Amino acid sequence: MTPDDFEAYRADLEAAERRVAGEIDPGARALVVAVLVFVLLVSFILPHTGGARGLDVLMHSDKSIEAASALPARLFSWFALVFGVGFSMLALLTRRWTLAWIALAGTAVSIPLGMLAVWSRQTAAAGLPGPGIGLLLAWATVILLAFHWARVVWTRTAVQLAAEEQRRRQATEREAETLLDGLESPTDGKARPDDR
Repeated sequence: MTPDDFEAYRADLEAAERRVAGEIDPGARALVVAVLVFVLLVSFILPHTGGARGLDVLMHSDKSIEAASALPARLFSWFALVFGVGFSMLALLTRRWTLAWIALAGTAVSIPLGMLAVWSRQTAAAGLPGPGIGLLLAWATVILLAFHWARVVWTRTAVQLAAEEQRRRQATEREAETLLDGLESPTDGKARPDDR
């Protein structure tokens, strides 16, 4: 294969490299994340506070209003559903690195929202129910999801950085070769002005 043949395929190779760089390979973590997503879905049918299930808090139903669920509980429920379930499943199904980043960011924001949701139930007025098993389970699950997505994204980042470093090295080598090719050696036997 001549260098001209290689140049003809360079665009195809770079496009394939970009496509591969945008993918994740969670390996065994994919099963763990899938189980955690299932547990998170189950937590929505368990009581989050008193008689209000996670779905009641999510939809702000009458049961949720009777239990006086606060805004942090509703925000946590939505973040857990959208990022913990939605983007996690999308990232697992498509294996896209960008979706894994979004799942990580959303679940990371869900952690303090979950803490505020639990805290708001623990400091509720007298006679109001405390945090339920569903809320505690959802909060723990979101923490574990954020941990696993961080591991997947960090591993992918290390691979991308190594690929960037290799591309930089190859570009530097190509530039050095073109600079050296640009210098002409004297072949006619005449001395250059600086060779006195």
